[in-house]
Amino acid sequence: MDFQLPYYKGTLPMHVPDKNLAHVLESHPQATGDGRTQQQIVEDALDHPIGSPSLEELARGKKKILVITSDHTRNMPSGITMPILLRRLRAAQPDAQITILIGTGLHRPTTHEEQVDRFGAEIVANEQIVVHDAFKPEEMRYICQLPSGAELHVNRLAVESDLVIAEGFIEPHFFAGFSGGRKSILPGIASQETVNENHSAKAIASPNARSGVLAGNPIHEDMAYAAKAVNLAFILNVAIDGQKKIVAAFAGDCEKAHAEGCAFVSQMCGVKRVTSDIVVTTNGGYPLDQNLYQTPKGATSAAACAGEDGVVILGASLCDGLGGTHFAELMRLGSPQKILETVQAIPPKQTIPEQWCAQIYSQLLLKHPVIVVTQHMDHEELKKVGFLAANSFDEALEQAFALKGPDATVTVIPDGVSVIVND
Repeated sequence: MDFQLPYYKGTLPMHVPDKNLAHVLESHPQATGDGRTQQQIVEDALDHPIGSPSLEELARGKKKILVITSDHTRNMPSGITMPILLRRLRAAQPDAQITILIGTGLHRPTTHEEQVDRFGAEIVANEQIVVHDAFKPEEMRYICQLPSGAELHVNRLAVESDLVIAEGFIEPHFFAGFSGGRKSILPGIASQETVNENHSAKAIASPNARSGVLAGNPIHEDMAYAAKAVNLAFILNVAIDGQKKIVAAFAGDCEKAHAEGCAFVSQMCGVKRVTSDIVVTTNGGYPLDQNLYQTPKGATSAAACAGEDGVVILGASLCDGLGGTHFAELMRLGSPQKILETVQAIPPKQTIPEQWCAQIYSQLLLKHPVIVVTQHMDHEELKKVGFLAANSFDEALEQAFALKGPDATVTVIPDGVSVIVND
């Protein structure tokens, strides 16, 4: 069977012999079925807020309004959603001072070009846009202590605004359960120290810190508490399909609207666990495949179907390389066991940036050879941090068959980010 799998801003081909192909696992976006445009889906959600007064009602009388949005590593269709939000806010409060805050978490700053690509030239030229910088303590304000014991520090703009709202999109998240909702605050606009502790080795090790799970998830619990503490008053979250098109929208109270969105996405993305000798997946292409730091999202979905020692093949451009100096340093420590022991010995309040990624990958590499398909990153650099590499999916399959034998079974998960593997 022939495939075209997401890679960077396009696709790469792959052929799997029929005798080897066991399963293809994909999410199944629910069609709206009524011919609505993406804009209409968003407008309808805003017209019928969940558990909240309308956006317009909340905006009336407010002088300083903060709109938090996602950064360049997310597929948020802000070119559709942001103009609608701005129009409605200004219709309700024409003289409001509106600031768009890009919630980068610990990611690099979003560039001007990426902002234009995300919002459109008109919004970038005419709106006040601020890129969050978690590494500037002078820009942070202390809010409270979180359930985990971590201190919550967030961007001062959230404290100085009369109304804080957020837009985002909901997809499975491999340790927070789902993206969207409360994640606009933590990690979105939180300080470096707050984000690091939220991603501590202890929290990541929780059996409930996994894709599709919110109940009992300590990472989610801190995030939800943070959103309430900052008074995130209203959210607009969307669900998107494989073509990055909006198929559903949820607006209103952060907790209630997000919960409805998560239920929709859980049904859309759930697949039954299977086991194969070789599992092929991707990180969904650009922007999520820009660096290795982002790729555990897809890799963990593949590993869930690879048994105890199956081979994982991961397609990702890695155009930005490894994606983090701390992650790279940890991965170069040596064996996966040494990396894991090093990370697990770090106390929560001393958590270093990106250690969660090294923790997850070291656990994965202890069980599975991982072959990364990339035409952008130096293969030798990947091998230095414990991965195998190939220029194409077909080349990677050749390597995998050499490891597992010519009769090895193959499962293909075209977009590992978009599925929740259930037992």
